[in-house]
Amino acid sequence: MGVVRVDVAPELLRWAVRRAGWDEETALRRVPKLADWLAGASRPTLKQLEKFASDTHAPFGMLFLPEPPVETIPIPDMRTIRDAGVAGPSADLLDTIYLCQRRQDWYRDYALDAGAEQIDFVGSVTITAPPEAVAGRMRDLLRIGDHRAATWSEAMTDLIERTENLGVLVMVNGVVGGNTHRRLNPEEFWGFALSDDVAPLIFVNGADTRAAQIFTLIHEFAHLWLGRSALSDVALDARGGKVEERWCNRVAAETLVPLDSLGEQYRGSADEDELDRLARMYKVSTLVVLGRLLDAGCLTRKEYATRYDVERERVIGLARTTRDGGAGGNYYNTQLRRLGRPFARAVITSTLEGRTTYRDAYRLLGARRHSTFEGLTEKVRAA
Repeated sequence: MGVVRVDVAPELLRWAVRRAGWDEETALRRVPKLADWLAGASRPTLKQLEKFASDTHAPFGMLFLPEPPVETIPIPDMRTIRDAGVAGPSADLLDTIYLCQRRQDWYRDYALDAGAEQIDFVGSVTITAPPEAVAGRMRDLLRIGDHRAATWSEAMTDLIERTENLGVLVMVNGVVGGNTHRRLNPEEFWGFALSDDVAPLIFVNGADTRAAQIFTLIHEFAHLWLGRSALSDVALDARGGKVEERWCNRVAAETLVPLDSLGEQYRGSADEDELDRLARMYKVSTLVVLGRLLDAGCLTRKEYATRYDVERERVIGLARTTRDGGAGGNYYNTQLRRLGRPFARAVITSTLEGRTTYRDAYRLLGARRHSTFEGLTEKVRAA
């Protein structure tokens, strides 16, 4: 039997490449024959096309469509790139949202079977509510201010734990599932919220800086108070962005950096050292501090705009060396951060009680071997 070659529209090949986030150099390096396929000089074999689909994370069947499909993000898209809008979603983003939705669906059924009640703060406000009032309620629930963490890592861990204690699933991951070859891009999104009155879920892009992760967590928490699912990039200077996104930014900023506290702490000069000091104190980025100084009337709009552009370039430079790639450290600690302890504990408990099959548990937990399941079980029990 001869080699089976298949016809694929060049636009479908280009669609898969774009969806994978490959530039031209990467595409030609990963698929040396791609240029010939695009030009019509040759056709891929069935095996070559299967590998191409696997490498680009494109559904194999879609490559046989007459034209590229229009893929929509399954939750409201609140993102902007400095108010310029955004391109189509990557395969990494879509797969991450779908994975979290599957986990949320499973957990909701589990929680309802266990007699879980509705979480009262989900959907309890509208964007007509004063951000300062909502932030005050959030600070009280999360007990922000009770304890100042010594490190960024400690601050994030404390915040996750307090959010989880309120019934929210929190998942922080810098890669797709457990695939360290598929690193999430913070420039595409910072996080998202999946609203639900029993199993609300927050996902934070763990490939970003700790300061960005902390702000994103509170920003997405604000979306849950509105009872709205949303995909965010938290553009702090997006004055022309969506009203809901600006509202959540204001709530998050007031929650983390209350104006009355900032007024007491500010030393009168928004230089680099002072911005760094306040950022360390409140565990936010210096860009958030700048915005709060503007809100407090300590800077004029012109001073803020000038200082913001300079500081943004500095933050971007620092971020390149401080972003977390989502891997490293103890595997089980990393995996529990990716899954969230309440979710991992629920899946393990349900499995050991015989209500969930081990096969389903492995899929939900991202475990390929039983030894991994046992390791996670031991870690959860020790917590």
